[in-house]
Amino acid sequence: MEFPFPYLTSGFDGDYRVKKDLMDILACPICKGDLVLNVVEENEEEVISGTLYCPVCKEHYPIDEGIPNLLPPDMRN
Repeated sequence: MEFPFPYLTSGFDGDYRVKKDLMDILACPICKGDLVLNVVEENEEEVISGTLYCPVCKEHYPIDEGIPNLLPPDMRN
């Protein structure tokens, strides 16, 4: 089975994390516009915590423990 999200990496334990070098292909799930990365914590290759911000929708998408939550706001939590 091919992994459907090329901007994430998959570890052997099912760990999906944001890779910094592929951030330019991410798009807002609502308007498909560009996202702005705000890094709070990172390592050499991955963003550990922060947000992805859509300036068109004015929506923030959290990155927690390296995992981005790109669900639309009404579908989170």
